[in-house]
Amino acid sequence: MNKPLTCYGEALDSRLFLGSALYPSLSVMTDAMKASETSVITLGLRRQSPEKSGGDDFWRSIKSLDKKLLPNTAGCHSAKEAIILAEMSRELLKTDWIKLEVIGDDYTLQPDPYETVAAAKVLINKGFKVFPYCTDDLVFCQKLVDVGCELLMPWGAPIGTGKGLMNPYALDTLRHRFDKLPLIIDAGIGKPSHAAKAMEMGFDAVLLNTAVAEADDPVMMAEAFNLAIKAGRLAYEAGTMGEKQTASPSTPVIGTPFWHQE
Repeated sequence: MNKPLTCYGEALDSRLFLGSALYPSLSVMTDAMKASETSVITLGLRRQSPEKSGGDDFWRSIKSLDKKLLPNTAGCHSAKEAIILAEMSRELLKTDWIKLEVIGDDYTLQPDPYETVAAAKVLINKGFKVFPYCTDDLVFCQKLVDVGCELLMPWGAPIGTGKGLMNPYALDTLRHRFDKLPLIIDAGIGKPSHAAKAMEMGFDAVLLNTAVAEADDPVMMAEAFNLAIKAGRLAYEAGTMGEKQTASPSTPVIGTPFWHQE
């Protein structure tokens, strides 16, 4: 049985975090959320706000799911912007959880390490539970931990690319260096097999959006990711076999009779 994931002292039944953007309709979004069995829904205040057309319907749909909400600071390019948006989200949604995104490059959507660390330090001092979006850079991640982040969200690949785990060596380094910290792969996951691989490597959860929302059948894809993440985690907990350079027979040969023909 999968052990629950704990983030900032709160136990979560699911290890799949799911985004709420890009779905073809609200009904498809809600059905996909249910099929995924996610415990956490991420949402961006800049993309969906109550005062916009259709905003009320969106909020009603989100609230009806009765899931933990993780608002994010998507679209911010400075620590100051991110801090203001985080404070707005806490007032509106009554949660101190915040997914911190501070973008440094609009082409790759790579986070700005300096502004992200600066924002994380201020937000943590203000009582926020920060979920920082970061790259797989070890020093960047260490700086986030140093200012008080209790988990990390390194990318698998740039947001929306679907390329999967582009740098397994760097990710594996993070997993071993921060062996006591929850690590959640955030961004770049395109297929259920990518998610399963991340879980087999020992990562604690996966956050994704585009791979489900833009699938031909988002509801079916949400279920596929749900199953893949469960399978990958079970495999990790069971202990996967090590790779070998030479073939090894699965049927024992010791004691097997043989005949000599003259």
